[in-house]
Amino acid sequence: QVQLVESGGGLVQAGGSLRLSCAASGRTFSNYRMGWFRQAPGKEREFVAAISRRGVMTYYGDSMKGRFTISRDNAVNTVYLQMNNLKPEDTAVYYCAASWSSGSPGSDDEYDYWGQGTQVTVSS
Repeated sequence: QVQLVESGGGLVQAGGSLRLSCAASGRTFSNYRMGWFRQAPGKEREFVAAISRRGVMTYYGDSMKGRFTISRDNAVNTVYLQMNNLKPEDTAVYYCAASWSSGSPGSDDEYDYWGQGTQVTVSS
């Protein structure tokens, strides 16, 4: 089992920044690809970003490219999501997830463990 706990969400004005963190515990963190997804009310869950086990490869959803940066620190079992130039449409619950597989990084079916989510609200 892998336990994931997100933090860093909150209320921010449009154009502002937030940094989300996801602390992992349980099994060896570096064995897992890590991802961030989000879900807004009434919408399907959406891929945000993912990072390979050693942090060499990163992947982003189209609307996040150039604004969001995913990173990880395997020494402290944590993955981060730096979000800049936030827009009201970024408002959602953001979830951290861990994947054992090497399938599509943007598919939530590939992820085995999920955090409880952290709310991000961007005001206009």
